[in-house]
Amino acid sequence: MALVKRRRYQLESSSEPLEVIVRGLDVLNEPLLNKGTAFTEEERDALGLRGLVPPKVTDIDEQITRVMENYRRKTDPLEKFIFLTSLHDRNETLYYKVLTENLMEMTPIVYTPVVGAACQQFGHIYRKNRGMYISLHDKGRIREMFDNWNQDEIDIIVISDGSRILGLGDLGANGMGIPIGKLALYVAGGGIYPCKTLPILLDMGTNNQELLDDPLYLGIHEKRGDDEEYYEIVDEFVKAAKDRWPKVLIQWEDFTNDHAFPILSKYREDVLCFNDDIQGTGAVALSGLLGGMRMKNEKLADQRIIFYGAGSAAVGIADMIVAGIVEESGMSEVDARKLFWLIDSQGLVVKNGSRPLQEHKVPYARDEEQIKGLHDVIKYVKPTILVGVSGQGQTFTEPIVKEMLNYSDQPIIFALSNPTTKSECTAEQAYRWTAGKAIFASGSPFDPVRMGGKIFVPGQGNNMFIFPGVGLGASLCQASKVTDAMFYMAAKTLAEMVTEEELKLRTVYPDLRKIRSISATIAAAVCKMAFDEGLAGIDEPENILEFVEESMFKPEYPKYVAAEL
Repeated sequence: MALVKRRRYQLESSSEPLEVIVRGLDVLNEPLLNKGTAFTEEERDALGLRGLVPPKVTDIDEQITRVMENYRRKTDPLEKFIFLTSLHDRNETLYYKVLTENLMEMTPIVYTPVVGAACQQFGHIYRKNRGMYISLHDKGRIREMFDNWNQDEIDIIVISDGSRILGLGDLGANGMGIPIGKLALYVAGGGIYPCKTLPILLDMGTNNQELLDDPLYLGIHEKRGDDEEYYEIVDEFVKAAKDRWPKVLIQWEDFTNDHAFPILSKYREDVLCFNDDIQGTGAVALSGLLGGMRMKNEKLADQRIIFYGAGSAAVGIADMIVAGIVEESGMSEVDARKLFWLIDSQGLVVKNGSRPLQEHKVPYARDEEQIKGLHDVIKYVKPTILVGVSGQGQTFTEPIVKEMLNYSDQPIIFALSNPTTKSECTAEQAYRWTAGKAIFASGSPFDPVRMGGKIFVPGQGNNMFIFPGVGLGASLCQASKVTDAMFYMAAKTLAEMVTEEELKLRTVYPDLRKIRSISATIAAAVCKMAFDEGLAGIDEPENILEFVEESMFKPEYPKYVAAEL
């Protein structure tokens, strides 16, 4: 038995009764259809549910009360993660209703930082499959495998190869927690229909010996292979996905630098795709800096910027800031890059260093002598902005943070590494060491800091501010590609949504509880840009924002009636 139009689970309208031809336990076992105790008396008769659920009919609000009571009994964050995953697996609508109404409380659980711990333990806490796995042994069969996924409309694929999960390194197939978590945020924050999302894990093996020795590890127990085979499978995946779901947007997630940049470079012009670690992280950081410029009443073109870290996130952020400087001041890209100093494991990134540079670092390499330590680089550069994307916790020490005060009355200090243990410094440290003068943001959440009779609210440079809106907009207008200009527009739009009251609290991002409104506004801006640049695949609607809002998924139960066979 199957749902009418079984591959259209999105249930796009609840204004009309939906005909269902599955009955009984099959309805309760389908998370996209299940309403649990919320099935009405009429639905219980029509769908053969009488006796299969408790007799009391409850509404979704009572169900939420029960969920939250049980959720808050859990004291361990990983147990909360497991609890929410179980809810996700049995009642999709209720899960997203709970998530959207408790976003500030639950985002750190379903995504960073707790998702990192969940990925580390993925094989040990595994309950039920969600998404698809492609291994190196599936070469030549990927298109055939995609027919096993019973949805004909997929809007967003998030794919990871598990090679660089947050700041935790190579977690192989355990990295599936990242695409699942990202897509949960797409639904809750961006209004993508749950059934139109597909998490994929590209399992090319792992070089993590601890996982290879773990009998409960669910990936292939092999070391990662050579690049030639790797790129052949990636290419097969892209072609198969586009053939199976022609309108799909592909988001690359948590790939190591040596693969992230080449993959993005190869496909970005011909395939609707983006890399969130490169472009999304860059846009959210740029938005934070634009907010910082509003506080300081200064221009980005007048800053001196040090990046502690020179990986894909660092260069993605730097590239986006360069685009912002060019747009803001008319400065050339070459001159804008001269405002940046990047530091990697060897020290200051220079052209004549001790070893060849990775290609993505070359545009930011300096014609200077190499300087090893961060503190020494700061003394040399005299920066106004310090950005941490190193994955090295507690590296912004008190002397380093205080040194920043010598070059700016309000130094901008962004400690963006995830999870919390990898953050270069905490919000409290940044505020206390600068007597509240620092403009601080982080990758992971920190609580507000009370100091000197004031409350300082640290901004979280959460990619959730950017990627749901960009993905939603590009998907809705059926864009042919995602451009850097779209990400710049997203960053600018986000920065403009920070209120004066929020700036007074020293925060550079708007309230995350407004994420659906934020995502809709960003999506409309992305759509407008696609229409203006001739990249959209549909006709421009009269009111773009209204079009976006009406297209967003809302976690509400539909009404069912029995279908005639």
